[in-house]
Amino acid sequence: MPTTAYFGPKGTFTEQAARALAPDAEFLPMPTIPEAVGAVRSGLAELACVPIENSVEGAVSAAMDTLAADAPPVVALAEYLLPIRFSILVRPGLKAADVRSIASHPHALAQVERWIQETMPDAARRPASSTAGAAVGVQSGEFDAAVTAPVAAHHYSLDVLATDVADERDAITRFLLLARPERLPAPTGADRTSVIVVLSHQPGELAAVLNEFASRGINLTRIESRPLRNRFGEYRFYLDFDGHISEPRVADALGALRRRSQRVLFLGSYPKAEGNPTEVDAPHRAIDYEKSTRWVGALLRGEQP
Repeated sequence: MPTTAYFGPKGTFTEQAARALAPDAEFLPMPTIPEAVGAVRSGLAELACVPIENSVEGAVSAAMDTLAADAPPVVALAEYLLPIRFSILVRPGLKAADVRSIASHPHALAQVERWIQETMPDAARRPASSTAGAAVGVQSGEFDAAVTAPVAAHHYSLDVLATDVADERDAITRFLLLARPERLPAPTGADRTSVIVVLSHQPGELAAVLNEFASRGINLTRIESRPLRNRFGEYRFYLDFDGHISEPRVADALGALRRRSQRVLFLGSYPKAEGNPTEVDAPHRAIDYEKSTRWVGALLRGEQP
């Protein structure tokens, strides 16, 4: 049974995602994202689950920086999209009218502010290190209520005052399941590939890189930038795009990136959580690459096909 490290403590949305991605694993909560990924890099765990982006708060910078670190590489095996719905936990018997303080991670509090205003407007908002940390604070008597992931109700002896709470009903967090690079998931026809690219500091380099994808009919689904440490004004770029490295057009694009970039870090090819097939039109299909390769081979043999 594999061990899956995750950004803890127990009772967080990351645990909820980890259990969905690796239901038969043993779970190991870690206090930070770098430590969760580090557990895989060191061999302490076979897998790690970390959040990578949120539709409300944007990219998770700690995860992005950890993936780009000068350390043993990891690759994504799968992704998971988790709709963010909160539970409100209180000490047993406490009613909404009795709540004088409500705690959570600041991002979580911001995502239920309208609900708090309507339900317990006199409650003081208190920051906590995590949603699960807020539940621990309620259990110890530090706070009256906590805004938590639903899974927290299974770990703490608290009452569920409300559940399915969210001001933004479309809020989603994307998680990655990471492992050491060994065998990649097989292509499914509905795949995503992720890379980190460090470009030469020259005019037009980003446009040239983006054109490598456009010219091969590859759809970019995400582009983010993060500054390079100690190199002010220079950035690394995080790219997600439709397709699998086993596809000729994707392999061709990655080869072009490698030739023109200072560094390319491959983060994996894995099934898309949405499951929608990637449409590939001529002249970018595998058969189109095969035909052109055969044609060039014939020319090299002195033939004129």
